[in-house]
Amino acid sequence: MKGTQSSSKLERKTVEKDRRTHMKGQLSKLWNLIPSRYSKEPLSQLDQLDQAIVYINNLKGRVTELMKKKLKLNIEGINENILDRMMTGLWTPVIEVRDLDSSLEVVLISRLHKSFTLSDIIGVLGEEGAEVMNANFSNVGDNVTHIIHSRVTSPRVGLETARVYERLKELVH
Repeated sequence: MKGTQSSSKLERKTVEKDRRTHMKGQLSKLWNLIPSRYSKEPLSQLDQLDQAIVYINNLKGRVTELMKKKLKLNIEGINENILDRMMTGLWTPVIEVRDLDSSLEVVLISRLHKSFTLSDIIGVLGEEGAEVMNANFSNVGDNVTHIIHSRVTSPRVGLETARVYERLKELVH
């Protein structure tokens, strides 16, 4: 019986030693991913882990700022409030219809898993008398931004951008 307990303890010690060795190796791999500017002097494992957390949190903040910047560059004219709501996920799709004399610009920002397609939007514009000249989209995180430029083929479109807006609103909600 004593021999069994002894081998069991030895086995647990070996498993624990292997676990510690594995954790030390993983921490070393993590620390090697952190730029050297975070520490020039040798640190304890706990301090290395703390520095890694600081670095990762800085990266998260930078990613968020870059996503906002990209959205701003893609969709000029959208206010900061909308961008903040988009980043936190507390928003509904955003639609802007701009009447530019003989052309119409539609900016639509929605979630990636939306219930409509780009062809649906183009169809609404066609029915309202606008011919799509170009359409593009970009994905940032879970958000999709559609920007559609169209030429007015019917004189009534310039007068009824509100109608186009309402039809698109029905489509995306």
